[in-house]
Amino acid sequence: MFSKILIANRGEIAVRVIRACQAMGLRTVAVYSEADADAMHVKLADEAYPIGPAPVAQSYLKVDAILEAAKQSGAEAIHPGYGLLSENAGFARACAEAGLTFIGPKPEVIAQMGVKTEARALMKAAGVPVVPGIETACSDIEEAQRIALEIGYPVMLKAASGGGGIGMQVCPDAAELEKAFKLCAGRAKAYFGNGDLYVEKYIANPRHVEIQVLADHHGHVVHLNERECSIQRRHQKVVEEAPSPVVDAALRARMGEVAVQAVRALGYTNAGTLEFLVDADRNFYFLEMNTRLQVEHPVTELTTGVDLVRWQIRIAAGEALTLQQAELAPKGHAVEVRLYAEDPNTFFPSPGTIAELRWPDGIRVDTWVEAGTVVSPHYDPMIAKLIAHGADRAEAIAKLQEALGRLEVAGIKTNTPMLLTVLGHPKFRAGDFSTDFVAAELTPAKV
Repeated sequence: MFSKILIANRGEIAVRVIRACQAMGLRTVAVYSEADADAMHVKLADEAYPIGPAPVAQSYLKVDAILEAAKQSGAEAIHPGYGLLSENAGFARACAEAGLTFIGPKPEVIAQMGVKTEARALMKAAGVPVVPGIETACSDIEEAQRIALEIGYPVMLKAASGGGGIGMQVCPDAAELEKAFKLCAGRAKAYFGNGDLYVEKYIANPRHVEIQVLADHHGHVVHLNERECSIQRRHQKVVEEAPSPVVDAALRARMGEVAVQAVRALGYTNAGTLEFLVDADRNFYFLEMNTRLQVEHPVTELTTGVDLVRWQIRIAAGEALTLQQAELAPKGHAVEVRLYAEDPNTFFPSPGTIAELRWPDGIRVDTWVEAGTVVSPHYDPMIAKLIAHGADRAEAIAKLQEALGRLEVAGIKTNTPMLLTVLGHPKFRAGDFSTDFVAAELTPAKV
């Protein structure tokens, strides 16, 4: 086992990883930008090293600065969290070359899954169902239009790299495809350094359901059931839960078996998530694989009793999984909401200083802020995740509603009104929703 781990991240995930390390008796090293000098993850870590100015390109994405901090501190391993460098194969490779253990899968697997067209081809070869489409990027709009005619409109235009809904658009016809192609390519190039696009069949009103997996270096693989992530705004998740209201034991077993099959075919190790679309007939199709910890991992932890971060560390240290598939059936129900510092009417970010803050008790709160924290405009505006666990779905929702009603935040605006609207909506409470829920059911100002 390691004795000291550097966390190459910030915000709530850096705090989450530090707390897991502390529980394991491991020393921690934080890195921070100038804007985060007084951040919670810096205060909690045993050591902390500055790595540059506020913009992520000048700090949290600076591989050399992070590796130098690891060298100076004597850290043996690096946990990347999620976002930032977590799915950067070059960073994972640089860690290995520096004699550091990257707490995640092998660089070559990260690279394969990071290009969606390559991931589709690999999954298809492994017998995993994929959405009808192509396994290579489109070279130009003419090729995209030819492919769209072959598979039939509507189609989804997607960036070959990256995620978070960036460079993605539904195209109902050729005119919309032509209009979207240049825009999506430009956004993909700006965000991911790769403007390649591909086309796949658009599945109307699907559920977004993902399977959590763990795999060690000794050939042992398990899945930890599914998470429902269909409540999204502009393709970004807002509310997640486990288990999914639409997945029964038989479908869970089939999806889990396919996920494990894919992991074995890839030679994948550590924690990962396979994302699927589930249609109205409960057919499921591979969407993408996230080769890292997910933001929504707490709902899996609360329904299985498994600490995913600790297992990430233990697997990276070479330990064998002791979890048995038969013991991992979901227990109760968990619902998570993402709390953002943003205007509840426009959803524009609401940076500033948190003047007062009181978290509700009785639920899990993963956060990086406290009274006096400055929420910077340089970073993602998520300030916390609130997660409730109950004996069943109704109880978990009720607990979370009640907790959000007691939440007190002053000095910045938050999306609490939208979260309460979702949790109280009849269709959400009935489990009758799809990925278009926010756009279809909430007022335009809330979308």
